[in-house]
Amino acid sequence: MADSTTHLPLAARVEQLLDAGNLLPIVAAGDPVLRGVTEPYDGQLDDALLDRFVAALRETMLAAPGVGLAAPQVGIPLRIAVVEDPARGEKKSLKLRGCVPLPFRVLVNPSYEPEGDARASFFEGCLSVPGWQAVVSRHARVRLRAQDERGRSIDEVVADWPARIVQHETDHLDGKLYLDVAELRSLSTNEAVVKHWPQPVPEKAARELGFDLV
Repeated sequence: MADSTTHLPLAARVEQLLDAGNLLPIVAAGDPVLRGVTEPYDGQLDDALLDRFVAALRETMLAAPGVGLAAPQVGIPLRIAVVEDPARGEKKSLKLRGCVPLPFRVLVNPSYEPEGDARASFFEGCLSVPGWQAVVSRHARVRLRAQDERGRSIDEVVADWPARIVQHETDHLDGKLYLDVAELRSLSTNEAVVKHWPQPVPEKAARELGFDLV
């Protein structure tokens, strides 16, 4: 979103953003909006505008394509994210990464905390860092607390790949990118990942690029 709009109330900024349609421009790394702590959602948008914004976030996420999108990634510093993962792909690879379908959800004011000490390391990418992936060690299970778009409470334990998605998107709302916690020796272009590191578990990448899996 252009700098000239930052003085506007959040509702007006969202209205202006949606005027161009539901496919929203995704903000790339380097934009300050990705590094600020977002404003907790407390009714800044009326129900109709919130529904439109959520629909646009989802449409933009699916078109990208991605499995999650946070409001600051489209220039809006509100504590809202959407997630959805059909977990399509080769069954063995999905099983090794713990990928199971994650139905569409809206996460309002989400937070998480680890459940247990187990961690998992996999290549991860981000729509705001296009063209690149890196290995990230994340909690294998987290307790997610949030509300949905109608204010209903969410309090549940999320595991495996869905837990990774929840952590990634919630981190966006705290001004963090996955690169902040990635093993930077693993940083690879998407093309390099396909060519050199197609294995579901990045053991070969760790061995040949010279980093430890956590």
